[in-house]
Amino acid sequence: MEAVEKLVAAMRKASAEERETLKQQLLELATGASGPAVREAIENCRKGELLEVQWELDDVLEATAPKKAAPPKPPEAPPDPNRPLSAKDLTLVYDDPRGLMIHKSKVGNRWFLTQVDPRSGQPQTMELMPQEVAQIQAQLAGSPYWVIGAGGPAAAAPAQPAHPTPPGSRPMPPRR
Repeated sequence: MEAVEKLVAAMRKASAEERETLKQQLLELATGASGPAVREAIENCRKGELLEVQWELDDVLEATAPKKAAPPKPPEAPPDPNRPLSAKDLTLVYDDPRGLMIHKSKVGNRWFLTQVDPRSGQPQTMELMPQEVAQIQAQLAGSPYWVIGAGGPAAAAPAQPAHPTPPGSRPMPPRR
């Protein structure tokens, strides 16, 4: 392109202030309708030029470079219901202070029982099968240790204690 070649030739002989003006003219050409052709002409003229002119042309090329589109994000797969769970993935539904806890997964229908090993004193957790869940819920149906609103059978349990406290006395804490 003749206009680009003339501006580059003028840039070769120009002072620093004049180069800025010429650079602005190149920017206007490169951002116009024939931008890709102007960029190609600038790239061709850049070869073999004075180093200072090359730097000015590089500035024009960088400023007018087409923006790269961000790579599309891969669609998020639904979480695997059988993946290993962490504590934040579980809801406590039963908490017996003697060392028995039952958790239910927040996603899916997986149940876990945690109890203290009497030999080591360390908690051990195991996943429960559906028939085991039903059996444990039946065994612990009247227990006061179901966490209310957590999905256990506490909703069916009476709201009042089994043995009402006489007026004026304090209720006894549960045995540990």
